[in-house]
Amino acid sequence: MIVRDLNVEKNTTRKVESKGWDSVRLLLKDDGVGFSFHITTIHAGTEHLFHYKNHFECVYCISGNGSIENIATGELHPIHPGVMYVLNEHDRHRLKGDTEMVMACVFNPPVTGREVHLEDGSYALEGAPI
Repeated sequence: MIVRDLNVEKNTTRKVESKGWDSVRLLLKDDGVGFSFHITTIHAGTEHLFHYKNHFECVYCISGNGSIENIATGELHPIHPGVMYVLNEHDRHRLKGDTEMVMACVFNPPVTGREVHLEDGSYALEGAPI
C-alpha cells in the first residue's frame, strides 16, 4: 500500500515548478502501478500550450475556473470544479487559468517526476531521444 500526504509532499522534490504552474507528483513510474498521479496548480491569468504526444492524460478540476481549447478543432470548453477532460487523441491544447485552478491529473505511461515541457509542449517518453 502506498500512502502519501499532499501537504507533506509539496515540501519535497516531488513538487515541480515551472512558469505559470506547479505540480506535486504523488505517484510516479517507480511506484510501479502503471500510471502517475499529480495535483497540479495552474496559476491565475496564465496560458499554456501543451501537446502530450507520448502520454495520455486525464484531468479533473478540483477548484478554480478557466478553459481548454482543442488546437486542431478550435473547440473551447470551460473548466470549473467537477469538469474532467481526457486527452485521448494526444490532443494539442491550450489551457487557460482565469483563476488559480487546482487539478488532479493522471498520466499513462507514468512520468518519472522530473519531466519538463519540451518546446512543442510535450514530455519526452523516458528513454526516447530529446
